[in-house]
Amino acid sequence: MENETAHKKELQERILQRIDFTREFEDEEIWDIILDELILYSRQVSISISQREELGRDLFYSIRKLDILQELLDDTRITEIMINGTDSIFVEREGVFSKWNNHFDTMEKLEDIIQQMVGKCNRVVNEASPIVDARLENGSRLHVVLPPVALNGPIVTIRRFPDKAIQMDDLIAYGSISNEVAKWLEKLVKAGYNIFISGGTGSGKTTFLNALSQFIPKDERVITIEDSAELQIQGIENLVSLETRNANIEGCKEITIRDLIKASLRMHPTRIVVGEIRGSEAIDMIQSLNTGHDGSLSTGHANSARDMLSRLETMILMGMDLPLAAIRKQIASGLDIIVHLGKLRDKTRKVLEIVEVLGYENGEILTNPLFVFEEEREENGKVIGRLVQREELLYVDKLKAAGIDIR
Repeated sequence: MENETAHKKELQERILQRIDFTREFEDEEIWDIILDELILYSRQVSISISQREELGRDLFYSIRKLDILQELLDDTRITEIMINGTDSIFVEREGVFSKWNNHFDTMEKLEDIIQQMVGKCNRVVNEASPIVDARLENGSRLHVVLPPVALNGPIVTIRRFPDKAIQMDDLIAYGSISNEVAKWLEKLVKAGYNIFISGGTGSGKTTFLNALSQFIPKDERVITIEDSAELQIQGIENLVSLETRNANIEGCKEITIRDLIKASLRMHPTRIVVGEIRGSEAIDMIQSLNTGHDGSLSTGHANSARDMLSRLETMILMGMDLPLAAIRKQIASGLDIIVHLGKLRDKTRKVLEIVEVLGYENGEILTNPLFVFEEEREENGKVIGRLVQREELLYVDKLKAAGIDIR
């Protein structure tokens, strides 16, 4: 193993010596140099054609791409890559966690790859600023934590999204939602109901938001606001996408979600879509819902629809010192529907409940449980169940105004 690593490093150095860095090299030119060196190498060391192809690919990835990570990023079945230092790499493939049988040769190589990924996103991560969120060229979400905050070496988490945006029809085919409930939600989106999507980590909130956004009328002006751009809203011509920015050593001011929400209100939006609410920006989002921006969408982490309301209260208190009664009135007035998602024990992602927010009364936010997922049985390790309607939608004014029949 040590000999293989040494030979690979020697080959890499010889290839780099032949590259003229004063000009831009095309991928084909890099491959030609690699193939030349591999032919010379194979005359010295007996290797099979498949071994030579694998070594050539590894060399190209190390020089032109993201080294050993490129293989994982190219695997469309992988949805999450988790790097815990140089020797411990885990992946989530089709909902199942497993340890990868590869590793970075040195800490320096891992650190170089991190700086390469972060630098391309115009972000900075170092000992002084050891945590960063960014977006890779292929749309994947990147999160990095460096020492001294991370005790067991650089920690890298990459959330990979499908190259093709998942549509609502796909979610129906996966069994995440029934066709009837999807059609019902389509009417609410078109009518301008404010919908909040809640769920735990990996429950599919962003995917569901993308799918739900396909129901937005194509002639509207939509503004998306995110920490790292992940949304794949399609078919909207009048679309504005905004992304936050961290402060840097050059003196660039930090641009937060709160700043972007406030700015978006001056852009004449029909709808505002906030990728995820995590903190004090909740107050700006709720206020925008109460100032005529119907049909807006967002997501947040929570264990249930009811818990999402409590978390919104807490996040609003982080941004403004208001009486709890006033906060609850704002939430009850702004939100119409909460769709809660979950990841079941068989690794499938499903809509678990849909709740209507009715209003505020006697110090509490009133809710109406519309649909609840009921498990029926388990077959061959798969959870079988369905969304069962509990109550009828009570607030139908927006549907009537849009001329849409809920039935």
